[in-house]
Amino acid sequence: MPSLGEWRVPPEIEPNPENYDYDLGNALDSVVAVKANVPEDAFTADILGTERSGNGVVIGDDGVILTIGYLITEAETVWLTTNDDRVMQGHALGYDHETGFGLIQALGRLDLPALDLGRARDLKIGSRVVTAGAGGSEHSVAAVVAAKQEFAGYWEYVLDEAIFTVPAHPYWGGTALIGPKGTLAGIGSLQLQQAREDGSSAPLNMFVPIDLLPPIYNDLMTIGRPNRPARPWLGLYATDSDDGIVVAGVAGRGPAAHANIRMGDVVLSVGGSRIDGLAGFFRAIWSTGKAGVEVPMKLFRDGRVVDVNVKSGDRHTFMKGPSLH
Repeated sequence: MPSLGEWRVPPEIEPNPENYDYDLGNALDSVVAVKANVPEDAFTADILGTERSGNGVVIGDDGVILTIGYLITEAETVWLTTNDDRVMQGHALGYDHETGFGLIQALGRLDLPALDLGRARDLKIGSRVVTAGAGGSEHSVAAVVAAKQEFAGYWEYVLDEAIFTVPAHPYWGGTALIGPKGTLAGIGSLQLQQAREDGSSAPLNMFVPIDLLPPIYNDLMTIGRPNRPARPWLGLYATDSDDGIVVAGVAGRGPAAHANIRMGDVVLSVGGSRIDGLAGFFRAIWSTGKAGVEVPMKLFRDGRVVDVNVKSGDRHTFMKGPSLH
């Protein structure tokens, strides 16, 4: 993401403080820029890069910042920049692979307002929201909720009800989804393309609903991950096509790679059961047990059916832990 002074959203989609029943400026001041550096030998370096930039939201008077976790996964250093151009170091506290949330602790006094947590379930289609990036209103978008629906990501990720907004924020990672009451309703994760009736497409943002945070917050603060059995993880990237679920790639050193699963394999079944869609594929994997369980899969490869048993893993054990400087 460019530095705060190098860009702005189009003025016509910036939020106007007069259109909101809360102190918009105060809410926007809770958003900070996040920059993380990751070692070159980190497990996620190849796909996510070693330099990651985005946003985070102050949610506690003690300097705790909520962000999207892929920004800080395996981070060696984390730097925070406030709207008044103060820079300080942060520490990656934890990351939850199931929700995608990540927590940062500022290693200095932020002296910024904390944004109260709201309730994503109260948002309706058409609700007026603000998608806020670091840098104030010039880096924020007056948006509306376009959809609330299931989302499956190719990296073994499913949300039962993600939030989608338009117009899209150009630098969406870790942005704050501010609801009609001025509270935090979600954290920005992706930019996607929405198909229109005329065959064209338009960008929209996907947000992780804030309702998923309270049940895991204390665990992220104390042990860096939710205190629950880890889901079985295969380390593959999958896509839903006309032919079914197709393996689009495998993570190096991951369980799928060790089981010789290949790009282009078509998944016919998991555990003897046929699967329906990408979300159904991942849920079928997770239903086999805890991380470490063998996941039996039937694949179609080079014109023949292949049976494969994948010794699943705990995704966390493949990642570098956060370091405190």
